[in-house]
Amino acid sequence: MKIQEVARRARVSTATVSRTINNPSLVNPQTAKRVWKAIEQLGYYPNTQARALVSGRSRILGLIVSDITNPFFPELIKGFEDVAIQNGYEILVSSTNYDAARMALCVRRMLERKVDGVAIMTAEMAKHLVDKLAHRNVPMVFLDVGTPGRGVAIVKVDYAMGINEAMDHLLSMGHRRIGFVSGPLTLKSARIRRSAFLRALAGYGIGQDQRLVEEGDYTVDGGLRAMTRMLESGSSPTAVLGSNDLTAIGVMRAVRRAGLSVPRDISVVGFDDIRLAEFTEPPLTTVRLLRTELAKHAFHALIAAGEKPDARPKAGPMVETHLVIRETTCPAPRSGPEHRP
Repeated sequence: MKIQEVARRARVSTATVSRTINNPSLVNPQTAKRVWKAIEQLGYYPNTQARALVSGRSRILGLIVSDITNPFFPELIKGFEDVAIQNGYEILVSSTNYDAARMALCVRRMLERKVDGVAIMTAEMAKHLVDKLAHRNVPMVFLDVGTPGRGVAIVKVDYAMGINEAMDHLLSMGHRRIGFVSGPLTLKSARIRRSAFLRALAGYGIGQDQRLVEEGDYTVDGGLRAMTRMLESGSSPTAVLGSNDLTAIGVMRAVRRAGLSVPRDISVVGFDDIRLAEFTEPPLTTVRLLRTELAKHAFHALIAAGEKPDARPKAGPMVETHLVIRETTCPAPRSGPEHRP
């Protein structure tokens, strides 16, 4: 089956068929509908490898994430894939598992497949890997890290917005001893969230108690261990913020293992609002970071970086975060949990 037969069936030119397949946003929706109907009727499958050889473009975008087992990332991948498909691209997904060696392998895969750009939605990438991509003129978009430049875009998240909303919520209910479990502090994303929490404390005139700030690793087990250490230190928080929802779920488990109740003894707030958050028991109060919005901004920033690599670098979009109140927060107890019967 050849493209000419599709064009005859749809009563359009072969160029219109090609645009419908490769860049549907440039085609009138009614015309595109007619072309796709002809493609389906005739059972036509474009030869993507031949297209790549002729055009010099693979129509494949790389997407590198940190941990495919964290529900945040599959939701981000779905959002990125949805907008990519709408614009005639496929995606190649790699997960680093926060490992530098795996990151290098991810970059190698991208170069071998000759991707048209890479969205790096993970922790910092080593400079020599960034240089490898830049040397081959591969456009890049980063999450929170790096500096905009030739063929490089940055998408930032306003973590402080959601954390401040969470602090407002807890303080309005009388909480003053508020703990925080961060991600691994080797990661910039973890340091950004921790700094936002500490700034919020200072802004409300609350002194920092080092025992109320523990380091986790963005996993349920990491949140469990960190919260267990906090409770064993005798610091008696009345509320705890987790750096992500998996951490917060681990915090809730540690509270229950200590014979305490969420939220009666200790209120808990997460971050990200993964799908699972509304199905915990009780449902988790958390800060929502919309993966669909993050993915959309990352895709469009990446395409723009590729189409206009010499454009003057400018600040990328800022993705907002907002508190979603469910059932893991309530007014602070009159005394710390160690004083309760």
